[in-house]
Amino acid sequence: MKIFIDTAEVTDLKVLAATGLVDGVTTNPTLIAKSGRKIAEAIQEICTLIPGPISAEAVASDYETLLAEGRLLAKIAPNVVVKLPLTPVGLRVCKTLSDEGTPVNVTLCFSAVQALLAAKAGAAYISPFIGRLDDNGQDGMELIRDIRVIYDNYGFETQILAASARTAIHVRDAALAGADCATLPPAVFNALYKHVLTDLGLEAFMKDWAKTGQSIL
Repeated sequence: MKIFIDTAEVTDLKVLAATGLVDGVTTNPTLIAKSGRKIAEAIQEICTLIPGPISAEAVASDYETLLAEGRLLAKIAPNVVVKLPLTPVGLRVCKTLSDEGTPVNVTLCFSAVQALLAAKAGAAYISPFIGRLDDNGQDGMELIRDIRVIYDNYGFETQILAASARTAIHVRDAALAGADCATLPPAVFNALYKHVLTDLGLEAFMKDWAKTGQSIL
């Protein structure tokens, strides 16, 4: 499963990129606002840090303007993926951009039939918001499983990008459900390393090694 980082903070991305484990980045208007930067400037720098797909979101509500925004964002760097909302206008723009060869990430997906429409519109990625569904008393992982079955039934190449992941358990369950990718806040990414038995085991090994008085170098 590909791991994307959900942030527009370049400082965090520089640290995480050094791990060699980050496959891409997703941003949204809220994350750009928090960064305090101009979107084109932020996306351009992020694209130089991470060679994989970088989602940049268009925000207009009418077809012509949303399409123009998408085309402009796509010109920032070759690895930009235009992010569009799962609305009638958003899917219409998705079809146009996809036909032009621009990859699109369709966001704010909360049902399997929405995901079906996005795939038919040529989306490269569909972003089901698993955490928000859980917050609303629904099962976010059931949605991932349903989309996986539908896409496999019909041979859709749209990748399932599990979004709104809140915990390491979300990441595990998304992988088990067949998500192609998951996008994680930096804190959740860092939590993937953690297990109390790993910490205890390492502590014991280091104490025993110190007793030997040896040095490997």
